Amino acid sequence: MASQGNRLLYAKFKLLLSKHDERAFSVDHSKNQDDSRFSRAKRSLTATINYIQQKWNNQDVIRLSFICTHNSRRSHLSQVWAQTMAFHFEIPNVFCYSGGTEATALFPKVAETLVDQGFQINKLSETNNPIYAVKFDSITHPVICFSKVFDADFNPSSQFAAIMTCSSADEGCPFIAGAEQRLAIRYEDPKAFDGTDLMDQKYQERSIEIASEMHYVFSKIVK
Repeated sequence: MASQGNRLLYAKFKLLLSKHDERAFSVDHSKNQDDSRFSRAKRSLTATINYIQQKWNNQDVIRLSFICTHNSRRSHLSQVWAQTMAFHFEIPNVFCYSGGTEATALFPKVAETLVDQGFQINKLSETNNPIYAVKFDSITHPVICFSKVFDADFNPSSQFAAIMTCSSADEGCPFIAGAEQRLAIRYEDPKAFDGTDLMDQKYQERSIEIASEMHYVFSKIVK
């Protein structure tokens, strides 16, 4: 695990990261997914690695914007985990964003899942679309999460990679204005299990899947 000097990750979260480091994650780690899923995943992750590596080599700021339909579940999990893994592997000048083809709200189970996995979350507003501050480290600036369209003023308008995290957004937005590169890392929507006995389990699984793939991406950056 990368040394963070006097930066202390939260104990539960630190344990989760150490488990990733110990198992040397590869994109075919799960027997619960079909081979085609991981073949697609590896191609997508490699393209993302190449984009980040080129930016790193050129000493450019790295901006990643994760996009899904409602900006309520997968895109936020991807934003949080990508920012976390950039910190974990000591890749500076990485700024992660998220957006949707429409704005709704961060689904509460997403915040609950991240808290269960060791993040510290503060709810900054009580509205129909609350703002959350998500912290993975005691002194690092939190990730700010709320639902927004992908081209909202809060997000970059140029010099970023647009990473599509669901098929609906990927197919519905063939062009993302300002994006230097358009990538696709698709995840199944845990929303399918809302209100069922499997809800907690499936949100945890999706979060870990996204964490694992972001871990893989940033572990491959050569500094």
